[in-house]
Amino acid sequence: MNSTSTQFVPSRRMGLYEPVHQMNMWGDFRGNSLLVSSPPLMLEVTANNLDNQSEDTSHGTAAASNRTDQEASKPDDKALRRLAQNREAARKSRLRKKAYVQQLESSKLRLIQLEQELDRARQQQGLCVGGGSIDTSQLGYNGNTNPGITTFEMEYGHWVEEQNRQISDLKNALVSDIGDMELRIFVDGGMRHYFDLFAMKATAARADVFFIMSGMWKTSAERFFLWIGGFRPSELLKVLSPHLDPLSEQQRLDIVNLTQSCQQAEDALSQGMEKLQFILAEAIADGLLRDGNYLPQIGAAMDKLEALVRFVIQADHLRQETLQQISRILTTRQAARGLLALGEYLQRLRALSSCWSSRPRDQPQR
Repeated sequence: MNSTSTQFVPSRRMGLYEPVHQMNMWGDFRGNSLLVSSPPLMLEVTANNLDNQSEDTSHGTAAASNRTDQEASKPDDKALRRLAQNREAARKSRLRKKAYVQQLESSKLRLIQLEQELDRARQQQGLCVGGGSIDTSQLGYNGNTNPGITTFEMEYGHWVEEQNRQISDLKNALVSDIGDMELRIFVDGGMRHYFDLFAMKATAARADVFFIMSGMWKTSAERFFLWIGGFRPSELLKVLSPHLDPLSEQQRLDIVNLTQSCQQAEDALSQGMEKLQFILAEAIADGLLRDGNYLPQIGAAMDKLEALVRFVIQADHLRQETLQQISRILTTRQAARGLLALGEYLQRLRALSSCWSSRPRDQPQR
């Protein structure tokens, strides 16, 4: 086994030491690709040549045979027509459903925009400094009309709904008597669902990296465990490991090594984040703080925020690599149980947030 190497590579733009990690501790892993056997060969049967038959066959017999063939084909024609009608009805139903969903999404987007405009108007009326109005579009809370973030919030809502559906399907698949080949389809679909989230976050981070870093798109309980815009892979492995039993000794060793590799990569990213915070603080505080013209300092800090976007993307890359590695270590059925445990764990965090926010408040004692 090759040990995981974590090193810092100097950044040419700002002098940061950025982490580069390799996850090759188990050698050349090959993905558990879904092998689908090729369909059986179709036997081609060549009809005998009938041209040598005698032409003395009775014309009446041939006509009766033709009528019999036509009558036998009539039920097939009716069945084909019914199938065509059913397909057309299903197609129209899908189109109506798609148009309805698009209308709902458009209405939801417009409602969000109206609520944000209303919040911004209230802030503009209520917040004043020295007799002048504050431009609350710069405040960043309850008034964010960034279209990239609005799109991400809608997409993330759909992502959570789809994840809940996948959890239910995966639970039913595990209790049913299906083979590993069919179960692998559920595992691959669940993995792709998380990878889609990482791609969505990368796009949203380029639109507003502070929004992704703050975790405002997550529930309060999830934000409690937040690390660079998401979960910490090493901690998640510790939470999920008890739900993967029975494990072989080699699997246990591989998971321990993977956890240590994740911790090294996390430490490297955390150190890079601390360095970036220090550099940003220096850039913003450069010069006299009492000087009214601070646009140069803000400009210098803006130039360094691209590094923050890269940190978010690198953290999600580490999460994706961890999911891929654990999937290669486990069997198909173990990987399915792991995905189910991960999904239910996130569901419980969201439920905890909901219960906490709706808890009864004690009346103050008099």
